[in-house]
Amino acid sequence: MPAMPSPSARGRRLRHELRRLREEAGLTHSEVARRLEWSASKLSRIETGQSRVQTGDVRDLLDVYGVTDTAVCDAMVQLAREARRRGWWTRYTDVLGSGTYVGLEADASALHTYESQFVRGLLQTEDYARAVIRAGQARPDPETLERRLIARMARQEILTRPEPPEIWAVLDEPVVSRPVGGAGVMRAQLQHLIEVSTRPNTPLTLQVLPLSVGAHPGMNGPFVVLEFHSPTDPPMVYLETATDGLYIEEPPDIERYTLRFNHLVARALGPDESRTMIADIAERMA
Repeated sequence: MPAMPSPSARGRRLRHELRRLREEAGLTHSEVARRLEWSASKLSRIETGQSRVQTGDVRDLLDVYGVTDTAVCDAMVQLAREARRRGWWTRYTDVLGSGTYVGLEADASALHTYESQFVRGLLQTEDYARAVIRAGQARPDPETLERRLIARMARQEILTRPEPPEIWAVLDEPVVSRPVGGAGVMRAQLQHLIEVSTRPNTPLTLQVLPLSVGAHPGMNGPFVVLEFHSPTDPPMVYLETATDGLYIEEPPDIERYTLRFNHLVARALGPDESRTMIADIAERMA
């Protein structure tokens, strides 16, 4: 059985339903705000996940949207209560921010990711992760680094659960050739990629996009397409930024990123060829 949805997943489902009901009622953000005497930005923050929604706000919104079915109203209010519960990552809000992405990642049934600069957190060794985190700190702080490292390693527990997400990772060649942390750390990281991509219980497809392909659809930057178990949770795209991240949920945009990922898959080396290339690079770093 899939893991129970986390507070992040419930929050996303709630936001999706509230937005759907508003659109079905034919109301704009401004119209809803005027009726409820809210600030113009409050509803927008609720629908985008920038603000945690109160159960009273949910009841007010359902009233404005004309939802009178008691069962539906009770279910939405319960969803709001569950969305406010704390996930494990809330212990690390000082280094993870809201932790929204970590919660969504934990709930995903599939993660299709393209990376152009470094190995993604789920596939990092501890030493490699430490080097990446240290490089990203403008003002290095040992305590912050260690807390980020602990949180990052905790994320990887989803790879060993009974039903881990299906991961399909396309790595641009610089990801596997840049000696992050030095030759020894990078060699161990490359060997880890080979090992984890051949584990029988870890559904990981790993491909390398060689420099020889020239221009390609991923040149605008890295992204992750997340898919979820429930048909009521549509796919979404995550774009990482220097502060937190950008979440894309509009179906036409999801379709464009899915098509972009498919083009990258088609142009990348196959899994076996990719492992051979990674092994050759690791050997040269000896």
